Amino acid sequence: MHLVWADKQGHIYEDRRWQAAGRTGFSYRRHEVFGQWIPLPEGSKLLHLPGRKPLGISPRGRIEVYPRGEAVAAFIAPAHTQLALAAYHIESEAPVLPLFAYTAVGWYRGRFYVPAVRIDPQPRQDIRYFLEKRIMEGAQALRKRFPHNRLVAHLMDNCVERYCCPAARNLALGRWECPLPVSPGCNAACIGCISLQDPSESPITPPQERIRFLPTPEEIAELAIYHLEHAPVPIVSFGQGCEGEPLLAWKVIEEAIRLIRRKTSRGILNMNTNGGWPDAVERLAQAGMDSFRISLNSAQSDWYTRYYRPRNYSFEAVVESARRAATLRKWVSFNYFTLPGFTDQPAEYAALRTLLRQTGAHMIQWRNFNIDPDWYAQQIGIAPESLENPIGVQAMMAQLREALPHLTYGYYNPHRSFITKHLESFAQAL
Repeated sequence: MHLVWADKQGHIYEDRRWQAAGRTGFSYRRHEVFGQWIPLPEGSKLLHLPGRKPLGISPRGRIEVYPRGEAVAAFIAPAHTQLALAAYHIESEAPVLPLFAYTAVGWYRGRFYVPAVRIDPQPRQDIRYFLEKRIMEGAQALRKRFPHNRLVAHLMDNCVERYCCPAARNLALGRWECPLPVSPGCNAACIGCISLQDPSESPITPPQERIRFLPTPEEIAELAIYHLEHAPVPIVSFGQGCEGEPLLAWKVIEEAIRLIRRKTSRGILNMNTNGGWPDAVERLAQAGMDSFRISLNSAQSDWYTRYYRPRNYSFEAVVESARRAATLRKWVSFNYFTLPGFTDQPAEYAALRTLLRQTGAHMIQWRNFNIDPDWYAQQIGIAPESLENPIGVQAMMAQLREALPHLTYGYYNPHRSFITKHLESFAQAL
């Protein structure tokens, strides 16, 4: 596996005298130790990293700084989980990297390769299924069908056309999961928030803007009912990247659920949430919410709190929300931000295993953590000397599966037949 590097213009080259390396936590290792390397998935992007020199295995057999150009990383396509970070040496005054995930990349037999595993076989966001002409036609058709619906206008104008959001584009194409952003506000101040950053505190520019209005229950229900009645294996989801925390709008959502379920029983009603308000989670579950996906950077309270910076809620409340939802036989997933060398620490593995047993959660969505790993470590106070030897992301997945055989893995929120089947399996196991 050969090292790759980029010039200042972003042209990428391989050097066959040098071997690729990868990073886990603060350590740099030969590419072989990270498990499988797969051809760069279609729809991935290659990124050159300013102010960062490539690290690789020199002809002398040692990890050294490559003398030319800048480092290269892969931002791998959805449904794949990275197993190693890009390896580089940070030069003085290097800028903080934008909110992407930076996977190691190498060159082998005429192709780019990355250390990764496809964690979800569903093709929901595979780039070959997105045809621009059909997307624009679908967006225009939804505008005409719902000319006075502000939520539809927001999704088509911003999410489809401006941000090229795959979920919104699937809505325009009439399939799979429909995003339903509702909340302009949030009860957390996440360091890596993708919709709001304080420019006086953060060097990061958020990649999208937050929704600026609170949709009415009728606006929400109008779009949701249409999607649920017309899309194959439909899902509608509250809690999107272009909003804050949907639990802050739980009363509006509760009324929307009742309007939706008066008209149709099809599909799954899902919420992506930080899970900070257990009482609201319980009310929504009782009203008819089918599944909850709760986001975590860590299963350890201290690291969670340092990243999320919660306002008026605690990590214990998040645990309680997951537990209550599972007790009410709702599907519970953890949207688990995966960062090799940090996520797969022995202490983190033990905490995650305990959390899964405490809550009865059903699924982990192994999502790559879109953040500069060095900035993240600095912001939450992770020091190199505080880390143990990591388990390895793939090994951690295998150990969890062995400890909790009925736990499922994925990337996307599951559809009804999947949930029904696996809830029955969980009930039998218990």
